[in-house]
Amino acid sequence: MTVAHILHRVADYDAWRKVYDSVGDMQKDGGVTRESVHRMIDDPNNVLVIHHFDSLETARAFLGRSDLRDAMHRSGVQGEPRIELFE
Repeated sequence: MTVAHILHRVADYDAWRKVYDSVGDMQKDGGVTRESVHRMIDDPNNVLVIHHFDSLETARAFLGRSDLRDAMHRSGVQGEPRIELFE
């Protein structure tokens, strides 16, 4: 099992969340087996997304998808996300 931690700043959490919630099928098709979203206590536009995958290869393939990058852009992600993979 591989776990991805994706930390990024968003312009507006509510706008970001609408896009995030709309891409559930993309996550499922991309191999996400479990997901959760967390907001920093003192900075609610600083978001941590945790995705679980069956394998490292599946995680890397999902994180490299162009439609995922497009969704992140549409949702108001600012700058490059910090992505860490764990097994």
